[in-house]
Amino acid sequence: MTDEIPQPIPQRVLPPLSPAEERQWAMLAHLGILVNLVSGFLGPLVPLIIYMLYKDRSRYVAYQALQGLVFQMIWWIGGGLLIGAAWTITGVLSAVLIGLLCIPFACLFSLVPVVALFYGIYAGIQCNQGEDFKYWLIGDWFRATLIG
Repeated sequence: MTDEIPQPIPQRVLPPLSPAEERQWAMLAHLGILVNLVSGFLGPLVPLIIYMLYKDRSRYVAYQALQGLVFQMIWWIGGGLLIGAAWTITGVLSAVLIGLLCIPFACLFSLVPVVALFYGIYAGIQCNQGEDFKYWLIGDWFRATLIG
């Protein structure tokens, strides 16, 4: 009987992503917003999965994926809740004729996800072209969180 000390299992270290792979995964994280067109709400899973898979291999991909995730949570899901509330209020007030005046505002709120969709596509294109894209208002906060 020998008292052998068990050796630790070697960890497999994945190589960092190439610049082309970084651009590709960053673009896909932003274009995950297109999944919302089919599912309605599963788009945020795309940047979340990309973040979880590549956060240790590329800070750039992690940064872009987190931006895409929060952007979709705010503008797509939050916008959907805002639209639902606007149309509910409009419907209830329509019973007393005041709601008819609210219809233009409810229609305006309905454009929020469409604007978010085009902004997400624009972000994906910018990342694919090698640009360091950052969303308005949330980009600087994420950069400080990940880098600083």
